[in-house]
Amino acid sequence: MAQQGTSPMYKSVSFGLNERADDELNTLFKNLIHLYPMDKNGPMSGKCDPQTNQMEQFLSQAFGFRNITGAYIVQGVKFFELEHRLDTMNPNTVIYFPSDIPISFAMSVKEIMDWQHSYRVYADHNVQGLNKEFLQRALEGHSKDDGEAFRMKFVVRISTCPILMEFDAKVISRNLEEEWPNRIKLVSVTGIDFAGRKHDVADVLYYISNWREIFQIDPKSDLPFVYNGRDFYLRVNGPPGELHEDRVLHSLMRMVALRLKACDEEGVEIVVETGIGLGVFAGNHIGIDSKIRAFSAQASRRVLQRDGSSYKSIRAVVFALPIFNKSGSKHSVPDTYDDYVNEFQQAKYNGPIPVLIADQDMHRLTVAIARLGFKVSELNPADSHGVFGEYWQNRGPAVEEKLALTTVGLLVQHHLINPHVLDTNNYRFLIVDKESLACPQTTVDDIEPHITCCSRF
Repeated sequence: MAQQGTSPMYKSVSFGLNERADDELNTLFKNLIHLYPMDKNGPMSGKCDPQTNQMEQFLSQAFGFRNITGAYIVQGVKFFELEHRLDTMNPNTVIYFPSDIPISFAMSVKEIMDWQHSYRVYADHNVQGLNKEFLQRALEGHSKDDGEAFRMKFVVRISTCPILMEFDAKVISRNLEEEWPNRIKLVSVTGIDFAGRKHDVADVLYYISNWREIFQIDPKSDLPFVYNGRDFYLRVNGPPGELHEDRVLHSLMRMVALRLKACDEEGVEIVVETGIGLGVFAGNHIGIDSKIRAFSAQASRRVLQRDGSSYKSIRAVVFALPIFNKSGSKHSVPDTYDDYVNEFQQAKYNGPIPVLIADQDMHRLTVAIARLGFKVSELNPADSHGVFGEYWQNRGPAVEEKLALTTVGLLVQHHLINPHVLDTNNYRFLIVDKESLACPQTTVDDIEPHITCCSRF
């Protein structure tokens, strides 16, 4: 049964919180719905130039960070190096983020190295081509267009990753005696990309049935025409997109199942989820975004109902889904929050894992949960290139880049800083679906609707 949040602060709805849930979870949910609301129009809502400068300055002062002129990891992503590697520093050295204000987040070199050592990769065992050699190459940013980029949806990167500030851009004060940062795991995953970009061409060809009618076709490749070296060119007055709905839902369920099982393997008790691929990547420009949001909500609900009783560690899931008023009126427009609430309400969800859906900052929720003594994970919407934080220096960040500016993620999940990222001994394979999934290639005959590239769920 759904329970509407009683907090005057922000909207929330809980499901499955009944006599089966213990007192700790009831207390947790009550605490969460009374948190101060998210600052949606604050300093993290724009280009985040001060926050980017702050992170660059922190890395420069503490580790000798510097960009290499003219060098890039992938197109548009600046290459950098650290003059002072962590393994060459005194482990007892205390580092402050930032170093120029009285209220700062303190951490020791030894702590950071421990957080780095916690890095793990979990991949879907039954996705063809997902092996340790591919993962190592992909996590350096070397995944190729089409099928290789497609595989990255079925890869989870997870490590201990403290939060330095919430989305109000206010630094969290922390001293070394506080243990709550060690309870936070960051889960970096890739979503389906319907934005129409060259690197993720397989997503368009595999999930959209009428892509030929939507995009202009390059006569040389017989694929969507690429301009600016990256984006597909839409046809003028083209039709809305039509989905291979079974493929979309099956992949989304497989992705949810993988990241939840990875969290369970890591001992996470409370999972904080957010929308993955539900912003610019959801396909608003081709009219499919509402369906993608609905399918994403359905995938989460179905996996929780199906797999919830098998979890050893996970006790609850919290969806951080802020409502943004795009219309400028007093009434919010349909958004991800509404889609998730509608899905869980209409299905009368009462699964074994209690759920809270909240119009709230995921950092605020995660920090509060960690402070209450729970081991908690937070979701990072990552890019299929496999590089943590990707465009974090480009002064126009999406959620992934904002997480790079507000957490220690660059120190613990970036391959240029943490050597454990490319250590294949840290790669694990999980079975979340018995059927094998063959990643599509950009040969049209392999993608046409009459060819089944993956099993139906």
